[in-house]
Amino acid sequence: METLAEECESEAARLRERSEAREALFRLRRLRNDEPEYDALREYVIGEYMSYARYVARRFRQRGEPPQDLEQVAYLGLVKAVDNFDPDYGTTFLTYATPIIAGEIKRHFRDTTWDLHVPRRMQELSAAVRRAQQELTHQLGTVPRAEDVARFLDLPLEEIVEAYEAVAAYNTTSLDMPVLHPEGDSATLGELMGHEDPGIDRVVDREALKPLLERLTAREKRILLMRFFRNMSQSEIGAELGVSQMQVSRLLAQILGRLRQRLEADGPGPGLHGQRV
Repeated sequence: METLAEECESEAARLRERSEAREALFRLRRLRNDEPEYDALREYVIGEYMSYARYVARRFRQRGEPPQDLEQVAYLGLVKAVDNFDPDYGTTFLTYATPIIAGEIKRHFRDTTWDLHVPRRMQELSAAVRRAQQELTHQLGTVPRAEDVARFLDLPLEEIVEAYEAVAAYNTTSLDMPVLHPEGDSATLGELMGHEDPGIDRVVDREALKPLLERLTAREKRILLMRFFRNMSQSEIGAELGVSQMQVSRLLAQILGRLRQRLEADGPGPGLHGQRV
């Protein structure tokens, strides 16, 4: 346990270090960037104030980011403050540097801690909504509704709803996350998600074609049946009908052409476009 004399001596040493750092900073500002002393003096000044940058970073330690990452960001803000400070501003260096360091840390949270990109305006609105929720929860004794938050912030309800949706982008869930079934089996979240079924468009096309197919002759229906449902070649169809492969090709082109024209007249769709005969 330190004695009173040791505490006084320690405090006096800290005051001397701060005074020397201030003097070095003022001397740095009088130097040109290309002067020999500049780089070494700049490094010294930054090193002397790094403990203060860490102090500012600790104010944000409850937000879930690793302390080392916050300190690195704080150091970046400190370097900017050292490089841009001007004694003629009429303020102390720490008064000038504090908002710059804190601003750099806040920018870090805004730009890098959201899992999905969200516009800056929406990030700021989401933060305002969270603060409003905390305040209203304290006032009302219950979780406020979106309408309550909108009145509290004097904003349209639609913007508050957008902010609620944006909050969901702060943390996302990996599709590889395991999910436990009630039966005890496990699968990943991605395996349980649905996919677009390419057959849906075919259902629409087939429904549109049904009345058109009814208008074909029995021979035309037979040709389409052999080609597209039995996957027979044109030569095989010709042998069954007693005609040449070239005649089958012309017949298919005529049948599909009429169906396509009728289908487009009722409303164009992907249906028979691109079908190979």
